[in-house]
Amino acid sequence: MAKIRGHVSIKIENCKGCELCIEECPQHSLEMSLKINQNGYHYAVLVEDNCTGCINCALVCPEAIITVYRESKKKKEPVAVISNVTENIKISLDIN
Repeated sequence: MAKIRGHVSIKIENCKGCELCIEECPQHSLEMSLKINQNGYHYAVLVEDNCTGCINCALVCPEAIITVYRESKKKKEPVAVISNVTENIKISLDIN
């Protein structure tokens, strides 16, 4: 069975360094950067090429600045984009 590959895109200038995404990543693909963004925060970065696109990081991000992609045979497609959350939401996934 082929391993699912993923990729994480983080808007680093909006990251406040809460580290929730790092704690929730089962593959340990994310770490805090030693650099700081324009707002003075260390930010999360993808450091390992073992992301499976599980979307845990995007779901826990309080700033909704993480986009997760999963590779398909044709191209990378967004799996989760969560933004402008103003109240509680419920998310369910249809994983084949």
